[in-house]
Amino acid sequence: MEELAEANVVAGAGFDGCAHARPGGKRQVLLMDVETLRAMDLAPGIVRENITTEGLNLHALRPAQTLHVGGAELEVSLVCEPLMEGIRTGLRQELVGRRGMLCRVLRGGTVRQGDPIRLSAV
Repeated sequence: MEELAEANVVAGAGFDGCAHARPGGKRQVLLMDVETLRAMDLAPGIVRENITTEGLNLHALRPAQTLHVGGAELEVSLVCEPLMEGIRTGLRQELVGRRGMLCRVLRGGTVRQGDPIRLSAV
């Protein structure tokens, strides 16, 4: 994963050009919080998240809740299960319940670094 100043998010698919986009599926965009990454001494992007958040309790989000990030609208679909062991031994277990949230893209648009994330009510 590479850090970008801005990226295009495609409705029903994910980030334009991302090998992990899942057209038509529930696993289109992965959100991960920087607080968890810091606590585990991991660099942003290492767990292959599309958006690294700060100050947002990802695990308080619920399926079907919508988020507005830049010009895109995302719908929380499910908790991401940790499958990472290649970064360091034991990381998969450390990330249980903290791996981030997967979303579907309801409306595409441009997302820029530093864009605020606005939550809808559930």
